[in-house]
Amino acid sequence: MNTASTLFSPVEFAGLSASHRVVMAPMTRVRSSQPGDVPNALNAQYYAQRASAALIVTEAAQISPQGKGYSFTPGIHSEAQVQGWLQVTDAVHAEGGRIFLQLWHVGRLSHPDFHNGELPVAPSAEPFEGQIWKVDPVTGQGGMYDSPTPRALTRSEIRQIVEDFRQAARRAMRAGFDGVEIHGANGYLIDQFLRTTSNTRTDEYGGSRANRLRFLQEVVDVVSEEIGAERTAIRLAPFLTARGMACPDILPTILEAAQYLQDKGIGYLHLVEADWDDAPVFTEEFRQQIRARFSRPIIVAGNYDRERAEWVIGQGYADLVAFGRPFVANPDLPLRLEQDLPLAALDHATLFGGTAKGYSDYPSLTTGEAACAL
Repeated sequence: MNTASTLFSPVEFAGLSASHRVVMAPMTRVRSSQPGDVPNALNAQYYAQRASAALIVTEAAQISPQGKGYSFTPGIHSEAQVQGWLQVTDAVHAEGGRIFLQLWHVGRLSHPDFHNGELPVAPSAEPFEGQIWKVDPVTGQGGMYDSPTPRALTRSEIRQIVEDFRQAARRAMRAGFDGVEIHGANGYLIDQFLRTTSNTRTDEYGGSRANRLRFLQEVVDVVSEEIGAERTAIRLAPFLTARGMACPDILPTILEAAQYLQDKGIGYLHLVEADWDDAPVFTEEFRQQIRARFSRPIIVAGNYDRERAEWVIGQGYADLVAFGRPFVANPDLPLRLEQDLPLAALDHATLFGGTAKGYSDYPSLTTGEAACAL
């Protein structure tokens, strides 16, 4: 073990403490029970297997039926879902883990099939190129489908969604979570409000930077009020350009958001770095600008390996690093990274939907196997 490691040093964040800084990133896996989008025992097994993470951030859970955009994703808006999530949190806590629920409203990245034939909602009725994963009701096969041009939300509907976030946070705590992470990234509803390309409103929620930040602030305010700022976190994606999100004003907007979140005292800020081959670079200048405004814990995610994780923490740009796909195939990822052990390969064909195959059947190394690999 590298005694000078930054990735494997103790950390305190969001009212929690951990002996290392390897986080399990939120990843949609579409394996909830139907009908009702209810978390189940298989989900509990999957997350408990990965409880050695410094923090598990769950797959996103829709805060209301309106917030749904993919088949078989779990929710946090019914009592059955609360009870299902209790199985998950009990299993993770029994293994000594820490777990936050990611709260989700997809906005326009949805399909009428989820809404009784009605259009998905968004800040504005702007056309865009985006696809969602859903199961065909006739064939039962999953596939990618185009999202239609959405309809614009009314002011009263916006107020209701803010309240839905509050109620979802309340249910998350009843379900035993250690906190919640608001999904403000990847082109979903909060992100749609932030960007001039998706938000062309002319009322108090659109136009100026302050207006485009209003919805994010209102959501963070009510969730913080409900469960405490330290147990509240948010995920943002500064450099996202896909899904019609190439906004020329997004970086200054997110820097203003970071200052607001610092003043609010949230538990952590989770920054998504683009992880596709020709994506914009997450610049070091922007890392410095974010850190200048947000001194509280930062989690970063996006194609990290141990070397890059050590660098970003060592530079002070982040406090923890989240790993996505490597955690799917390696339930004991912190051990493997710490001891420089081989990583198992991911079966991409089993990522979305299905059974235990490609989900909870990836083995951990036994003590003997780990010793032999050294």
